[in-house]
Amino acid sequence: MAGQRAQWKGFIKFGEVSCGVALYTAASTSERITFNTINTATGNRVNRVFIDSDTEEPVAKEAQTKGFEIENGQYIIIDPDEVAATIPESNKTLEVEAFIPCSDVDDVYFDKPYYLTPDKMGTDAFAALRDGMRKSKVAAIARTVLFRRMRTVLIRPHGKGLIATTLNYDYEVRSSKKAFEDMPKIKIQGEMLDLAKHIISTKKGDFDPAAFDDRYEAALAELVKAKIEGRALPKRKKVEVSNPNDLLAALRESAGLGKSKDDEPKRTAANANTGAGRQRAARGAASKTASSKAAPQRKAG
Repeated sequence: MAGQRAQWKGFIKFGEVSCGVALYTAASTSERITFNTINTATGNRVNRVFIDSDTEEPVAKEAQTKGFEIENGQYIIIDPDEVAATIPESNKTLEVEAFIPCSDVDDVYFDKPYYLTPDKMGTDAFAALRDGMRKSKVAAIARTVLFRRMRTVLIRPHGKGLIATTLNYDYEVRSSKKAFEDMPKIKIQGEMLDLAKHIISTKKGDFDPAAFDDRYEAALAELVKAKIEGRALPKRKKVEVSNPNDLLAALRESAGLGKSKDDEPKRTAANANTGAGRQRAARGAASKTASSKAAPQRKAG
């Protein structure tokens, strides 16, 4: 890949066929806005310094090593050479162990994606593997040492090349049963389910990553620009939180089936007549009161 440095170079082997390949980072955070830590009193950048937890004296880099805590405050020292000796030997080969259906791997195991490309001498073998997997609708499971760790890698056809995704080990993935164990068993049926399905059907679309902008990053860029130009800073918008008391009513409103005129409470004829009668009686009483005040009072005889 022009302009990018390969993260790893080696070979991929399937059966008795092998070819040279290279891994390139498929996703990167290098374009994100980053901040430095600044001393508010001086405006100078703050450097990170490692301090001895007991003496509170700075510790130079060459005096630092690794340690494993066996008890509170007690450590066994692990030399970097001892760590290096435990790393499995690498022959720089991604050896395919099995071909599996693409849907067999739950994406909760996905770690980090890399573009896998051939070197100039192994293009035919690479293309044969790519096209064979695409026709068979399978992915490959391979293992090798990447970045000083033995890694399991899922390899799939991707455009003109392959994409290799490092996988989390089983012990690294937390149990979904434990995550959901406190959820009550609820089964939605009837109108609620129909409305939910209707709302989903009206929102169907295709995934276009370019359509999803990083609003946080854009807001940071605007903030930095405003500070540089001395403009008024953006104001935080008030978030309106909806709290529907009736889920069914909220679903109806989301589906465009809000209250119609027919749903509004109507007065019955009896109630209407009663109300009109009360109004006539009130008017009659007011009229009598006005007449009695206007008429001359008779003296007692």
